[in-house]
Amino acid sequence: MEANEIIEVLNQPISQELLARDVTRLAYVAKDGTPRNVPIAFTWNGSQIVMCTTKNAPKLASLSENPAVALTIDTEVHPPRILLIRGRAEMDFVDGIPDEYLQPTSSYEMTAEQRVEWEAEVRSLYYDGMVRIVVTPTWAKLIDFETTLPSAVEELVRRREERQRA
Repeated sequence: MEANEIIEVLNQPISQELLARDVTRLAYVAKDGTPRNVPIAFTWNGSQIVMCTTKNAPKLASLSENPAVALTIDTEVHPPRILLIRGRAEMDFVDGIPDEYLQPTSSYEMTAEQRVEWEAEVRSLYYDGMVRIVVTPTWAKLIDFETTLPSAVEELVRRREERQRA
């Protein structure tokens, strides 16, 4: 997929709404060769998905061996809206807590008091730093079931139209 095609998909209004959400599902291949799919908080910085994790997370060894990943960001309403992204994970080991991890999120609402308690817990738990997992999209598809469909469903629609014309 060409860079301009990826940008076109990611700049669509529905894609932008999905990229403003808080949780994606990160799919990768574990060290034992089996697939993994884990929910993880993320931030979209305009060109990359940034996720933060602990320095001892098992996924880091897997991503070091095979950095190919797939991400799914979707909604829980009908019709579903789904943004699929593929890319390569790059890891950035950082001292302290990355800014992306501390950014307030839209779906995890906290009172000011809860926020202070949460930040204190985060700072004490991750005192030795975290890892930023950064994914630059190399492929993207938006499925909204109104203007775009999964490719298999698109094929069924095309076949139905051919049958109806015959």
